[in-house]
Amino acid sequence: MEKQIKMICENFTPVHTDVQQKALDGETVLRVVKKEKINIYDENTYAKVNDLSFHNGTIEVKMKSRLLPDAPDFARGFIGIVYRANPQDSEFESFYVRPTNGRGCEDQVRKAHGCQYFSYPGYTFAYFREYGITEYEAPVDLALDEWFTLKAVIEDEKAAFYLNGKAKPVLTVQNMKHGTGCHGAVGIFVDIGTEALISEMKITCTD
Repeated sequence: MEKQIKMICENFTPVHTDVQQKALDGETVLRVVKKEKINIYDENTYAKVNDLSFHNGTIEVKMKSRLLPDAPDFARGFIGIVYRANPQDSEFESFYVRPTNGRGCEDQVRKAHGCQYFSYPGYTFAYFREYGITEYEAPVDLALDEWFTLKAVIEDEKAAFYLNGKAKPVLTVQNMKHGTGCHGAVGIFVDIGTEALISEMKITCTD
């Protein structure tokens, strides 16, 4: 089953976010910002696609992020996706990018943290950093305020994430933390200090 998601508010449920439609460059885009849990990172802050349960398949999104005027110094333009979210919004898998750590970043340590897989609630980036686990992050060739495409290919416990149509994934996860059997919602993830803009979204379920 393939589903093209129209970028209108009626197709999404805010989860600790504010969701609006916005005219940009002659098209309607979805704008998502954090509304609650403002100073807590890697939380359940996303816009959830209505009436869809996802297990295996692909999630394709065209998106970009900007920093809000009041963004804190540590804001990185965090933007990405949530998938297999349970009905209570208390468990899910996620992948996001940090565009300020991308192409224009000269700090090599920060540059290594260009994108992130995490699994809510227990396996946040803070958990991975605390225990020196590095395989869930990778560099990205992105910048703020530019459109990019994200494609996630999900199969059982494995996930591969592709940016801008590249043949090689920017990050591959062999063992997602919630395992193989979870079905759940898909959404647009946003974190501290970010204005997330989404112009296209297509979800293909293979089972």
